[in-house]
Amino acid sequence: MAIEIKVPVLPESVQDATIATWHKKPGEMVEQDENLVDIETDKVVLEVVAPETGFIEKIIKNTGDTVLAEEVIAIFKASAGEKPPAKPADKALSDQPAEKAPTQQTAAEKAPLAEGKETEKAATAKDHVQYDAGPAARRQMQQGIAPSKITGTTAAMPSADFSGNRVEKRVPMTRLRARIAERLLSAQQNAAILTTFNEINMKPVMDLRARYKDQFEKAHGVKLGFMSFFAKAAIESLKRFPVVNASIDGKDIVYHGYFDIAIAVSSPRGLVVPIIRDADKLSMAQIEKAINELGVKAKEGTLSIEEMTGGTFTISNGGVFGSLLSTPILNPPQTGILGMHKIEQRPIVEDGQIVIRPMMYVAFSYDHRLIDGAESVRFLVTIKELLEDPSRLLLDI
Repeated sequence: MAIEIKVPVLPESVQDATIATWHKKPGEMVEQDENLVDIETDKVVLEVVAPETGFIEKIIKNTGDTVLAEEVIAIFKASAGEKPPAKPADKALSDQPAEKAPTQQTAAEKAPLAEGKETEKAATAKDHVQYDAGPAARRQMQQGIAPSKITGTTAAMPSADFSGNRVEKRVPMTRLRARIAERLLSAQQNAAILTTFNEINMKPVMDLRARYKDQFEKAHGVKLGFMSFFAKAAIESLKRFPVVNASIDGKDIVYHGYFDIAIAVSSPRGLVVPIIRDADKLSMAQIEKAINELGVKAKEGTLSIEEMTGGTFTISNGGVFGSLLSTPILNPPQTGILGMHKIEQRPIVEDGQIVIRPMMYVAFSYDHRLIDGAESVRFLVTIKELLEDPSRLLLDI
């Protein structure tokens, strides 16, 4: 029985996609749910898996081709115990070089992801999909489209040749890297970005963390980090300065009555910014767990589009890479982003005496079209005051 292999239903914000890697050749036997092809979008990579046990009869779309949602990319032949006919490899694959392009990925580099919030287990073998991709996958199965998995990984950057030869290698940008470039350039061109700086004495937070970190981990099963303190302080400051939690839509200002905090994370595919929804309703332990889960997904490339869409304010921590000071770029359409940096022992003056304290420079970049300088400074000072006296976070003062 011949089955059309189609591009999965794409998210509303994605117009088209690119064939990244064919993992199976025409005539090669594959098992049900085995990955056939990776399709890369601006945000994630979709895996299209075999609908049944069988083999690819014909590849219609080659690696690098641009495709649309539900477009036919191959013809699949289901086989009930029979072997595929012996024939030369399909021209669509035989024309490709034997060595994979640098932007392609191997099966070992990919990790599966459920697009919905939970992975569902199918009741029967026929209905089983290795990793359910939520409503989209169920619609595809109902429509007779090969089900897909979602992953976000891509191959590492190609290694440079340091043999002494004056060689150059030209590789196309991945769709994600191109999208990052487009968004950053758009942010610079379409917003009046200004940055204000301050420094925070981290000793109170570090002392509190050292005192309770073991009890915290034992009680909640997660380590107590610095990010939850900054998230809590940022949320409290956003409540006091709601314009920082707002966005511009044309000539309107949209004030958000919720706090979806985006956490900038470096991943093998580039910078990603997953969202902690309704972060104001979460405890510090819940925030730490959410950060850990999103961090693991970012490294494994298993963030869903839903987890990277939206956000009302962003926190970026360049300190984990050793950054002492930076000017973070806005994440449109947000109007503010907080930049954390490395903690260094520095001399400061307290009560007329020079003392050594663990200090962190912080930066707050904002859209000056909406946020005035006085508001930006007060916003950042509020974060500083809350972190230098973290008991205020608990007392809500």
